[in-house]
Amino acid sequence: MTSDEMAEFAGRDGAPVRVMVVDDHPIWRRAVERDLVDAGFEVVACVADGEAAVRLAPATRPEVVLMDLQLPAMTGVEATAGLVRADPSIRVLMLSSSGEDADVLAAAKAGARGYLIKSAAVDELIEAVRRTAAGQAVFSPGLAALVLGEFRRMAGGAVAEPARLTERETEVLRLVAKGLTARQVADRLVLSHRTVQNHVQNTLRKLQLHNKVQLTRWAIEQGMAE
Repeated sequence: MTSDEMAEFAGRDGAPVRVMVVDDHPIWRRAVERDLVDAGFEVVACVADGEAAVRLAPATRPEVVLMDLQLPAMTGVEATAGLVRADPSIRVLMLSSSGEDADVLAAAKAGARGYLIKSAAVDELIEAVRRTAAGQAVFSPGLAALVLGEFRRMAGGAVAEPARLTERETEVLRLVAKGLTARQVADRLVLSHRTVQNHVQNTLRKLQLHNKVQLTRWAIEQGMAE
């Protein structure tokens, strides 16, 4: 793996992205772990149930959690809610053989950053983990529109511009809500990376939100991700 490829899979501190795998099928779990390691990620834990994931997360400090939907004792949705509640910076990518609308929406409402069908190819999985680590929302084809539509419905179809934000802050927020990283936003708007980060921080403060996950969810509810 080249230095550029290593950088692509680096976490927030420049080290490899830390991933936890949660699945009750040992063969699948080992295969996913191997694929992630081969791609340059650091697998910090592989567990068979949601309770173990919630219990071990504070010690293993994963940045991304690959979470199976159907788990014994504690479901993937329940485990996701517990992980995000304890540490909002954790990004959960749900993996499931189910593409049912109810399952997808339950995962999103619990705080999952994405939902990928298990039939996805290995390269799709690796790309989904990379994008999730970068703060993007990742859904299998056809599922993104479902989630966006539900959040808009919950928000009463509100699409009004946030009056308390400046034009530039709104512009940055729209791009963040579409899944662009701060560097991508900076390139798109011809701004410095630091300027984009300052706009995001100012927006968080004005909206009284705590992190980018909450900010993205708020923007989606306002219909800003179209």
